[in-house]
Amino acid sequence: MKARLVGAAYALGWSVLCRVPEAWAAAAFRLVAEIAWRRQGPGVRVLEGNLRRVLGADAPGSQIRAVSRQSMRSYARYWLEIFRLPVIPLDRLVGQTHEVGHVAELLANLSAGRGVVVPLPHMGNWDQAGAWVIRRGAGSFTTVMERLEPASVYEHFLTFREGLGMEVLPATGGPHPFGTLAQRLRAGKLVALPCDRDVTGRGIEVDFFGEKALMMGGPAALAVQTGAALMPATLWYEDGRWGVHIHEEIPVPADGDRRHKAAAMTQQIARVFEQGIREHPADWHMLQKVFVADLDSQRLEAARAKVSGAEPASESVAGGP
Repeated sequence: MKARLVGAAYALGWSVLCRVPEAWAAAAFRLVAEIAWRRQGPGVRVLEGNLRRVLGADAPGSQIRAVSRQSMRSYARYWLEIFRLPVIPLDRLVGQTHEVGHVAELLANLSAGRGVVVPLPHMGNWDQAGAWVIRRGAGSFTTVMERLEPASVYEHFLTFREGLGMEVLPATGGPHPFGTLAQRLRAGKLVALPCDRDVTGRGIEVDFFGEKALMMGGPAALAVQTGAALMPATLWYEDGRWGVHIHEEIPVPADGDRRHKAAAMTQQIARVFEQGIREHPADWHMLQKVFVADLDSQRLEAARAKVSGAEPASESVAGGP
């Protein structure tokens, strides 16, 4: 019954929220965000623990609470846009996006037939950024998505993202996506992968805001194996606009084997994410545990033991919802 209700709620969101006035829907989502923030549920508490690392150990509790409130509002905006993105005019998606950094270099790589892999944090609205980069001339790109429960929600997200022009590969329940992603990159295509949260138990340990955290190593491993350009992106909101920063390419180190090269490049990705998150902390929608100190050590070790020898850690590529 719960699964059917959740599936029905998502279906209602995609069918109804596209039709009501945007201001009404925005007000409703802000109210939901405010209620969730005031209730201080587990997700909000984890969010504030993550923000404490971003803002620094000396940040007063009042500052952390203020930023977490902004973050919940930002997260609510993300979900509202997910439901309304199919009806947002394409000229608005492009014209109201503030692009910064190496966008021209990314497009030039693709035009020259060189693949580009873009690692992303869970910031801003990466679905909007995907629609934006397609319309900017990148063509369709490929990503990976976790299988959500209930299955009807996964199917709704699949249909939604394919409608925006994405090719979506399932993280589980089929052939491992790494090989397909490598094929797309060798063909000169774009691959985008959220990677700031390990969902497999076999992520790469990185230094992140002065602590150890686990991140997915797939983007770096793909760049090492295929020669694709590794160009991280960070995202944020600007009032009624969106911000996208395409960062410069992270080169493959000259020394070390494939695993060590991917680990070093993943650490560089973490540094880029630190920069983007520090500039826009309220737009980092991380309501899950990412720092090793917060993880259950027994569950973490069990997950690592389960997958040890089954697959190189650097090739884990599971994406976000």
